[in-house]
Amino acid sequence: MIHGEVETVITDPREQLASQLRGRVFLPDCPEYDRSRTVWNGSIDRRPALIVHCAGVSDIRHALSYAHAHNLAVSVKGGGHNVAGNAVCDGGLMIDLSLMKGIRVDPKRRTAQAQAGTIWREFDLETASFGLATTGGTVSMTGVAGLTLGGGFGWLMPKYGLTCDNLLSADVLLADGQFVTANAHDHADLFWALRGGGGNFGVVTSFEFQLHPVTTVTAGFVVYPLDRVHEVLHFYRDYTATAPDDLTVYAVRMSLPDGTPAVVLVVCYMGPDKDAETVLRPIRDLGVPMADTIARMPYIDFQKSFDAGSPAGMHQYWKTNLMPELSDAALEIVEEAFKSMTSPYSFVFLEHLHGAVGRVPADATAFPHRNAKFNFTTMATWTNPPEAATHVEFARKHWTSMLPHSSSGGYVNYLSNDSDDELIRGTFGKNYERLAAVKAKYDPTNFFHLNQNVKPAMRAGAK
Repeated sequence: MIHGEVETVITDPREQLASQLRGRVFLPDCPEYDRSRTVWNGSIDRRPALIVHCAGVSDIRHALSYAHAHNLAVSVKGGGHNVAGNAVCDGGLMIDLSLMKGIRVDPKRRTAQAQAGTIWREFDLETASFGLATTGGTVSMTGVAGLTLGGGFGWLMPKYGLTCDNLLSADVLLADGQFVTANAHDHADLFWALRGGGGNFGVVTSFEFQLHPVTTVTAGFVVYPLDRVHEVLHFYRDYTATAPDDLTVYAVRMSLPDGTPAVVLVVCYMGPDKDAETVLRPIRDLGVPMADTIARMPYIDFQKSFDAGSPAGMHQYWKTNLMPELSDAALEIVEEAFKSMTSPYSFVFLEHLHGAVGRVPADATAFPHRNAKFNFTTMATWTNPPEAATHVEFARKHWTSMLPHSSSGGYVNYLSNDSDDELIRGTFGKNYERLAAVKAKYDPTNFFHLNQNVKPAMRAGAK
């Protein structure tokens, strides 16, 4: 029965769909509808014709069949944390996977399987009980599915690679309802595309990951006043140039809880506790900070560090630049962005990409940016909708200024919902044509197009 409607005879095809499901169907007049169509980015305000909360693969298959029969566009929600808001569609069918949260850890093989509605906080809690983890983003509410399919930056990446580098297999429902398992041996072309190619190829229902021994890290924030931004950024460039694989450091412009603007070095050291002081001593020698929270702590606690500063419902617009180096000219742009941030809720940050990330060949996975050393992101965040133009312009201005110092495209998981074909082509770089060929094989009609879309390659002889 559809929630919000009561009928004694099944005459509505939506009722027929609901009768086939273990999950639920929500229509616009359902009390739960508005909550169900809401995602993390408060700027996203779309209204699907119906929302299907799927409890398993059978439910997804029925939802896809219904969408085909009624010529409806389909969007897919895993964790709903992506800034572009592609999880929600206007007038189509929204598949919500948030009921699918099964996780199974195999401590002997150091692997874990997770269903597509899992978020990283849930995944980490299960793996941590065995002293294991894999690269899982920088905010614990992020969805496992979206992060993995887009590549997957996170605190553990210099030692253990991107999230997609740790993917061992994926179960996928294709547009035609066929269910396949993609791995290095079966459907290897699809497996390649899923590792960084976004949600272009089907509904991934579960993921299998390689895990690594991770229990505690030496981690925290070192906070400096904004008037030290020039000194701190130049130190950051020099310090990260020789960073070991055990060390991740981000440089972040943020506002403290009392509104004070600050420059923050966010540190995560995965090596032995006995070596931490030596590795981190240059930061200590930089001068007396406003605050220093670095301490030995469980990895799963540090993984939640940015959760409070990234609440659901804020309005978001992001721009991202991947860069091969931090030249003096590039640092000037970063410094200007740090100084001119238009909202106390915004973040501007540099992520350092090194170690295991760069040791994977650029064509080994769909994620092509293996030579990038830094990712510069202007994360415009605000609460008052009429201010949108001001904050969007802030992000676009600094992104545009950084383009001469950047690789083409950006990081797919940080692209906002105004990305055009040229930007998406640049984001996938030399891997785009191969992705388009995989798309033509597994989704030739571009049924799954509500994403950072790769269009199917034209087949020989087609007009």
